[in-house]
Amino acid sequence: MFRGYTYYKINNLDNRISNPDQLLTADVDKFCDMFTDLYSNICKPFLDIVIYVYQLTRTLGFETPSVMLGYLMLSGTVLTYLRRPTGKMTVIEQKLEGEYRYINSRLITNSEEIAFYNGNNREKLNLLASFNKLTNHLRKFLEFKVYIGFFDNIIGKYIATVVGFYAVSIPFMSSKSFLANTIQKERFRNYYTMGRMLVKLAEAIGRLVLAGRDMTRLAGFTARVTEIMSVLNDLNNGKYVRTMLTDSFTLKEKKLSPNSGRIITKDNVIKFDKVPLITPNGDILVEELSFEVVSGKNVLVCGPNGCGKSSLFRVLGELWPLFGGTLTKPPKGKLFYIPQKPYMTLGTLRDQVTYPHTKEEMQRRKKSDIDIAQHLERVQLSYLLQRDQGWDTVADWMDVLSGGEKQRIAMARLFYHQPQFAILDECTSAVSVDVEGSMYQYCRDVGITLFTVSHRKSLWKHHDFYLQMDGRGYFEFNKIDSDTEEFGS
Repeated sequence: MFRGYTYYKINNLDNRISNPDQLLTADVDKFCDMFTDLYSNICKPFLDIVIYVYQLTRTLGFETPSVMLGYLMLSGTVLTYLRRPTGKMTVIEQKLEGEYRYINSRLITNSEEIAFYNGNNREKLNLLASFNKLTNHLRKFLEFKVYIGFFDNIIGKYIATVVGFYAVSIPFMSSKSFLANTIQKERFRNYYTMGRMLVKLAEAIGRLVLAGRDMTRLAGFTARVTEIMSVLNDLNNGKYVRTMLTDSFTLKEKKLSPNSGRIITKDNVIKFDKVPLITPNGDILVEELSFEVVSGKNVLVCGPNGCGKSSLFRVLGELWPLFGGTLTKPPKGKLFYIPQKPYMTLGTLRDQVTYPHTKEEMQRRKKSDIDIAQHLERVQLSYLLQRDQGWDTVADWMDVLSGGEKQRIAMARLFYHQPQFAILDECTSAVSVDVEGSMYQYCRDVGITLFTVSHRKSLWKHHDFYLQMDGRGYFEFNKIDSDTEEFGS
């Protein structure tokens, strides 16, 4: 699930599974529990049937066991037909549970924004609508279980016992059977012995018939687990499915499909060669994007909202598939991305700067606390080391740090990793101009080449080229000279 960008893709590129967290936790857990119960529900009754059929056949002949086995086949067929909706209803139940959990998790994550908008009534309606759908389905499912349970008990227990006593009486009532000619005392003793064995056989048959109920429900969980395994396998092989996108479509008489482009790994260069900029939904942002940037030459990416700036970086980071052309880029570890709202992980202050490296990985790379303290000083956050236990201070950093502090932590994280290229997506919008300027200058000094998305005019002087996209499919890539820099300022 966490191989490469699989979790991102299952949530953003492929829409076959709406709640993967539900599948990975509750559904897999229930599948495993029911699968481990297979022995007690099926294997043990089946073994009892084999033993009792063998013993009864040897003593009474095959006629008596054949009646019971015939009843097993008949009752199993009837109950299997009646239980057919169980698998489908189980799948629907898990999907509705997943939707309800998802709405609750969104409410927790965005509680502040909802409070600012006074959206409590609207969110209450969404929550109640999902809850009512779930409870209505569960009510129907429980009613169906009561209905099926009635037939299970009648067919699997009571009728099976009656058929068992009838079957054991056949040899004693038949004039051709040797048991009918035995003395009365011996006949009763055989009848009691064989009757007990046949009752046990009937009970085993009843348990096996009733086990079909759990098997049908297990089939529903199996379908859910199989679905996510199939989707994960497709995503790991570079395939994804969206209902809004066909397998391929025509652009300027060219048939394009996801992952039809070519990616070349090469150090110190980023080159787009006739690469279509297309969203996973099939929206065409730029038909053929072509430009080249070498290390040491910073690029400012600008344009209106929705023109494709973020889409460009998602393609560059291999989050989105390539629909054609050739993309030349350094390896993933040498390309770093910093969003406008940086992610703060769970853990210590040290973990925030070295993320995704652990303390052990940092030490393995021969970096020390003194090194990362220098990075904190460069972004003017050295005062954070005065808190509690210094580098080992554990806090909910998403809430503890302000917006500007989180953006500066992200820049310190960039200095620690020191990649060949860095993508800065409005990542200094909450930082003062003077601090921002010193951070950009440090990147140039240590050889970190920047792709920057920003509307700040003060940043033009820190870049060598600009990539302008107009949102209508056209782009312009040119060098920043004194005229364009003056225009930007």
